[in-house]
Amino acid sequence: MKKKSSALLLATMMGVSLLSACGGGGDKAGNGTPSASPSASPSAGSSSENTGGSENAGLTGTIRFASWDTGDALKIQQDIAKKFEQSHPGTKVQVEAYADGFDQKLAAGFGAANPPDVMYMWDFPTYHQSLEPLDDFASKDASLNIEDFYSGLFNYGKIDGKLYGIPVGFTTRVVYYNKKLFDEAQVPYPQDGWTWSDFQDIAAKLTDKSKKQYGFGVRASNDTYDLQGFVWSNGSSFISDDGKTIEGYMNSPETAEAIQIFGDLVKNGSGVLVGGKGQQSGEDIFKAGKLAMWESGIWPLGGFKEAGIDIGTVEMPAFPGKPVKGIIAESALSIAKDSKQKELAWEFVKFYVSAEAIKMRTADLPVRVSVVNELKVDQDPLYKPFYTMLERSDNTPAFLLNSKWNEVNRHLEAAVEAVVHGASAQEALNSAVKDGTRYLK
Repeated sequence: MKKKSSALLLATMMGVSLLSACGGGGDKAGNGTPSASPSASPSAGSSSENTGGSENAGLTGTIRFASWDTGDALKIQQDIAKKFEQSHPGTKVQVEAYADGFDQKLAAGFGAANPPDVMYMWDFPTYHQSLEPLDDFASKDASLNIEDFYSGLFNYGKIDGKLYGIPVGFTTRVVYYNKKLFDEAQVPYPQDGWTWSDFQDIAAKLTDKSKKQYGFGVRASNDTYDLQGFVWSNGSSFISDDGKTIEGYMNSPETAEAIQIFGDLVKNGSGVLVGGKGQQSGEDIFKAGKLAMWESGIWPLGGFKEAGIDIGTVEMPAFPGKPVKGIIAESALSIAKDSKQKELAWEFVKFYVSAEAIKMRTADLPVRVSVVNELKVDQDPLYKPFYTMLERSDNTPAFLLNSKWNEVNRHLEAAVEAVVHGASAQEALNSAVKDGTRYLK
C-alpha cells in the first residue's frame, strides 16, 4: 500500500545486516491463489537470477516512471533507473516523484491521456481500467522467472481475474516485543503458536502503571485494512467472498470477538491508547521503552534498532483451534493503458523486479524466493515471522471485492474507533452494517 510503502526506511536493518552480504514494504475473503498467479511456494527455489534482459533488450526510447517515495527510497529508485539505462543502451527513464500528491497527479495524468508509462500501484480497484493487463506479458516472458515470486503476492494485483501489477515489495504484520521489559518482569518471550489468551495474560503482566509502562499499544484510529488479519484468524471477514454482503460477516460474533480484544485491553488497563489527538504514536512509545508489545509491519524496525531497543518479533496470536491468518501491505508496478512504450515499459518493470534491483532496495521485503534464500532473510529471527505470516496470507482484502468498499469502510472505521473508546463491538458493528449495507445495493 502506498501510505505504507513510503514509510520508514530500513537502511540500518537490511542495508547493514543483510545487504552487506551481496553489495547492495491496500484492501479479500476468497482463498487460494488466483488462476493467473504463479505456482511458486515459499519453499520453491530459483534456478536462475533474472536481470531484466530478454529478446526486447534492443528497444530504445524514453519512459516515465512515477513513484510515491521521497528521500533515500527515491534515490535508490533513481539509481535503479540509471542501471536500467546502462544495461539498455538508447533508453531513458524519467523518474517522477509525486510524493504526497501521488493520487492527484496520477489521476490528472490518466484524465489527460498523458499518464506515466510505469507507476507504483496498490489501489487497483480505483485505477485498473486505466492500466494495461499484464497477464500476456507475464505468461509469455520466461525471463521474468515468475515461479521465483512468492505466489500469494499476485493475489493483490488482480481485478476480475486480470493481473494489473507485478509485486515489487511487501510486508506482513507481526508483534514486536521489548526483550528488556520481558526480562525485568521475568516473563518468557512469546513464541510462534501462542494464543490471544497468552497475549492478554502477557500484556497484563508487563503493565506497570507506576512506570507508565503498558503491555500493548492500541491505536486510537485504526486502519481497518490491517485488522482483517485478526478477523480472518477468527474464521470471519468484513464482507462475503463474492463481495455482495456485509450482514453476518462484518457483524458476526467472530468479527466482534476479534475487535473487542482491543477495546478490552484499554478497558482493563493492560493496553494504552496511542496515536490519537495529543497522544504519542505507538512507535515512539515503544522506542521510549514504555510498551512491551507493538503490532505493525516491517516499517518501524529500523527505528527501533536505532533507538537501541533489544527487540524480538513473533507471528500473530491464534484463536483456539483456528489457523492464524495474515494481511499483506504490498507495492506493485503497473503499466498505463495509454502508454506508447509498453514493450519498453515492460522491460523496465522486469528489471525493477530483478534480483539485482531487489537487492538495492531497502524499504521493503524481497519478493523473490531466490533473493530471500541468498540473503537468508527468512532465517534471521527478526525477519522469519514476516515470512511465516506471508505463508498465512491467502485471503482477499475487502477493498478488492467491492468497488463501493470505501463508502462502507467509513462506517466500519467509526465502529472500531468507538470500540477502542469503550463501546460494545457487537453493537457498534451492528450499526456499521445497518449504515453501510445501502452502499452495496
